[in-house]
Amino acid sequence: MAKTKEKKIKAIVTKVGLDGHDRGAKVVVSLLKEAGMEVIYLGLFQTPETIIKAAIDEDVDVIGLSYLSGEHLIFTPLIVEEMKKNNFDDVLLVAGGTFPVEDIPLMEEMGIDRVFRAGSLTAEFVSFIKENVKR
Repeated sequence: MAKTKEKKIKAIVTKVGLDGHDRGAKVVVSLLKEAGMEVIYLGLFQTPETIIKAAIDEDVDVIGLSYLSGEHLIFTPLIVEEMKKNNFDDVLLVAGGTFPVEDIPLMEEMGIDRVFRAGSLTAEFVSFIKENVKR
């Protein structure tokens, strides 16, 4: 009996705005690849428009936003709005980085499916993605 090849989860990881610190994002890219996902790293200084255009062009299952600059409450609603405007809001949207604990519920209300603070365990975010990806 032939084994059917399961489609790999495809993710984009990116930085938005003027945040120039991407070491954590690069670590996450490596960890997701090790977990068997196809991952595209868009790099630094992206805009909501370029992120969503790339996500649509690449037909990703997950968008991962890395925030360290304190601009998460500014850019999250812009990214969610761009997703809705392009009928691409059925994709899993996660964020990681440094956030005040009190901002996490706000980010989830804005449309982030899950927020992972710096220091989250790899197994935690990999299993969340695998269990919640919207195919």
